[in-house]
Amino acid sequence: MTRVIVVDDQALVREGIRTLLEVAGIDVVAEAEDGAQALRAIEEHAPEVVLMDLRMPRHDGIWALEQLRERGSTVPVLVLTTFDDDELVLRALRAGARGYLLKDVTIAQLARAVGVLADGGTLMSPSITDGLLRALRDGTAERKAEEPPLQALTVRETEVLRLVAEGCSNREIADVLHLAEGTVKNHLSVILQKTGSRDRISAVLRALREGLLG
Repeated sequence: MTRVIVVDDQALVREGIRTLLEVAGIDVVAEAEDGAQALRAIEEHAPEVVLMDLRMPRHDGIWALEQLRERGSTVPVLVLTTFDDDELVLRALRAGARGYLLKDVTIAQLARAVGVLADGGTLMSPSITDGLLRALRDGTAERKAEEPPLQALTVRETEVLRLVAEGCSNREIADVLHLAEGTVKNHLSVILQKTGSRDRISAVLRALREGLLG
């Protein structure tokens, strides 16, 4: 069973998510009501995935994500929130979130998202991706000044990155493209190098800004 922590300031929401996830065969090992509690729970329980709301009192989700990044934590965080503000999405992704879903998802979609992140993948709901594309196309999402020049991606690398943007895990990408999973990992390593990115989400954002994914 995949071990997860649920972080939300509303007790009723936490209890509801816990119940639904446990029905889906996912083990909720702890709950937290703000970012500070989340950090303590992550250290104590070593979850495979964290479900994180963003807007919480005291220490919010962005703060928690930034703290995890500073501490070198590799635990994947799936943002689960009611807010689809483009700037908030970008802040969460740049702070290290590996996925972003709205709370109107079904339990099947949420369970799949947990599985994708646990397997090393990334995932964003289609409405979020559309909003990011609009923001990037309109120039409202600023290019980071320190970004290195982008090296051209091959056709295969672009295919791999497009599937990453769609939320596919390495295993799913391998199945779609009829490749070995190790080959997919090699492609991803090259993609990170060519895009000057620290992780998959950053590579997707860079590719979206550059118009590489359509």
